[in-house]
Amino acid sequence: MKEKKSIQPKPEKLLIGRRELVSFPDLDLEGIEAKVDTGAYTSAIHCSDIHEEVRPDGTKVICLDLLDPSHPQYNHRKLNFSEYELREIKSSIGEKQERYVIRTKIKLFDEVLEEEFSLSDRSDMKYPVLLGRRLLQGRFVVDVSRKNLAHKYKIKQKQK
Repeated sequence: MKEKKSIQPKPEKLLIGRRELVSFPDLDLEGIEAKVDTGAYTSAIHCSDIHEEVRPDGTKVICLDLLDPSHPQYNHRKLNFSEYELREIKSSIGEKQERYVIRTKIKLFDEVLEEEFSLSDRSDMKYPVLLGRRLLQGRFVVDVSRKNLAHKYKIKQKQK
């Protein structure tokens, strides 16, 4: 006699648009525009002046400016991360680049997720944040005909 496997219902996935307004609680960034990119595996965030330093105690850290002075939400804060990796990431044009990758929290709808973000100069891109498949998978369904669904949800919640 075969034993039946219990099938757990999958949690419902949230619908997001091709662009969303996201927040980064640990980085002091609210309502920043992100492009949803199902073709990208890793998410990315725009940084400038990214460099590695060795502290007097021998600890390595990466130092960076989140965004850049031309961005309206640039806050002049230099950030340091002691936990990071240097990885080979494929760029939007298919070239492999070495990039620093950090873990940080991102807020989308009412969910706060900890996710990996590669740090790159996205100054020539329209959106400073890119949300890749790794963040989207199992959590979200993308409707490319819509945008800012998380922001609209937030507004509706405030009106209740």
